[in-house]
Amino acid sequence: MNLQQQDLGPDYFRLDYDEIMARIAARKEELADRLLILCHHYQQQDLFQFADLTGDSLKLSREAAAIQDREFIIFCGVHFMAEAADILAQPHQKVMLPHLDAGCPMADMASVGAVAQAYGNLVSAGVVADESALVPVTYVNSSAAIKAFVGERGGSVCTSSNAEKVLAWALEQGEKVFFFPDQHLGRNSALALGIPESEILLWRRGELLGGNTMEELRRARILLWDGYCEVHMKFLPDQVRRWRLEEPDVRIIVHPECAHDVLSLADEYGSTEAIIQAVSQSPAGSKWAVGTEVNLVERLHRNYRDKEIHLLAPTTCQCTTMDCNQPVNLLWILDHLAAGRVVNQITVDPAIARLAAKSLEQMLAI
Repeated sequence: MNLQQQDLGPDYFRLDYDEIMARIAARKEELADRLLILCHHYQQQDLFQFADLTGDSLKLSREAAAIQDREFIIFCGVHFMAEAADILAQPHQKVMLPHLDAGCPMADMASVGAVAQAYGNLVSAGVVADESALVPVTYVNSSAAIKAFVGERGGSVCTSSNAEKVLAWALEQGEKVFFFPDQHLGRNSALALGIPESEILLWRRGELLGGNTMEELRRARILLWDGYCEVHMKFLPDQVRRWRLEEPDVRIIVHPECAHDVLSLADEYGSTEAIIQAVSQSPAGSKWAVGTEVNLVERLHRNYRDKEIHLLAPTTCQCTTMDCNQPVNLLWILDHLAAGRVVNQITVDPAIARLAAKSLEQMLAI
């Protein structure tokens, strides 16, 4: 797969905003019967307004997979999302990403080579009786190669909404669970299940035995890869305390990719869909401080004017890699499709896709 974004050329960047928007609308109407545009909740509003379907990454991929009569699927999100859409799509469907630099730093923190080496080291060191006793679980925010690694070993994918349920299942399958790439979702889910801190261990990339002793590894039930979301790490305990002091009636809700010391101070936590549901169903006049990506928070503010909705942090918390997707990139793809050319296609090797699908299917079975 060619991951090099093509230069759009000066003609596109000379276009003003209104012309770009008008041309996108016209192209979308022209390609309507063949086109499906997906937008993640963290995508900027200028693209979000053109979406046929919106949601979190797995919801979008699954809903898109049920629509089999659209030849072209444009995923306004990041690489791992488009990969999941390609895995679940029909053979005649083509999945595209507006900008090929739209990646996920957290997903990139867990390469399949590094994870495989760590997994092998744990088995060869005798931390578990055999490989089957070490159950891998990957957050959906991971590459197709990582999902395939997990599927090949009988593990499961999880999402931010079902991580606790998947982790409980995994603990029933073997002696230990290796959870990646997000340490915070893994820790928050393990603690919610009542797993003591002494049995939760961080595996640090590049360090011998992940920076742990054999005694610590033998005692641990949950091993956490040391990945994290750069956006959600910007939310801090002091921000929660400030809101409590200044606005005693505020409700604080955060995403489970936040660190546990933030989560433990919040009133609620949940996935993007859970955050939207909590805010939308709250009474008029409710006051919220929300700890997740700013585009979602601003959209909640616009959509629910009868409530007072703020970003938890005092500074903008934006997924800058997803923001590589700009309206001009969407227009460029649509112009090419109208001319009979497919650009920025995201494809997953069939062998990897089959194994990755196993880990997704295991999650659905759970």
